Amino acid sequence: MNQEMKVVFIGSGNVATHLSVAMQKAGHTIEQIYSRNETHARTLAGRLHCDWTAQASGIIPFADLYVFAVKDDALPELLTQIPVNNGLWIHTAGSVSMDIFKGYATHYGVLYPLQTFSKNRDTDFRRVPCLIEAFLPEDETRLYEIAGRLSDNVQTLSSEKRKFVHLAAVFACNFSNHMYALAGKLVWEQGLSTDVLLPLIDETAAKIHTLSPSEAQTGPAVRGDRQTLDRHLALLSDPAMREMYQLISNHIYKETKYEQHSIRLTQNQGFPV
Repeated sequence: MNQEMKVVFIGSGNVATHLSVAMQKAGHTIEQIYSRNETHARTLAGRLHCDWTAQASGIIPFADLYVFAVKDDALPELLTQIPVNNGLWIHTAGSVSMDIFKGYATHYGVLYPLQTFSKNRDTDFRRVPCLIEAFLPEDETRLYEIAGRLSDNVQTLSSEKRKFVHLAAVFACNFSNHMYALAGKLVWEQGLSTDVLLPLIDETAAKIHTLSPSEAQTGPAVRGDRQTLDRHLALLSDPAMREMYQLISNHIYKETKYEQHSIRLTQNQGFPV
């Protein structure tokens, strides 16, 4: 079909910014940006050269596609304020069911871009997996074509399975990034630049393109090196970081080659850290 669509974006954050820019580059017309924050709405609309509004009642009713890219907890109330129309309504959330649109729209679905976005960092959308779902078969076909103009990796996935993908993304991205922050704090407190960690971080991420995470796992926990573990724990003055170190080390020990070699650990026989 490859039909150009008139699109309204409801939201002006990181996902809305990257997705709207990608859609415009793909040939779609961004008609309007809605955000409760006038400054944010005006800024994104200025970048896209389109209209904007800070009032839900001001959202135009004649677009083909309405993209809801807002915080998960803001979506239910917002849906009650959107003028009724015959467009295809989609949200971009990983953990929200498609059924949230029931009773508000006839045509609805999900386009979940599986990536972390920051406004001031460019992203190659062709490499971003887009997980889609739609209530009606014909809308799923439309959504597949829309996503296919943005990404080389489009997959249909149910709301239930998408929840688990979103959970996995939190482990792979958000938790990992927090670990980078904690690691940076440790070296910064010793007067070192956090840049000293970048080659290590880069290689850790690169390895799992050719090795499984279990094959790539290194460190004192996988070796069962209790002396090193004890020395590390003694250096951690923050109780929360000590607890994290213990829990993660214990889990690494259980999930890697030692478990494969029939060393079974019970809750009362955890790794002695």
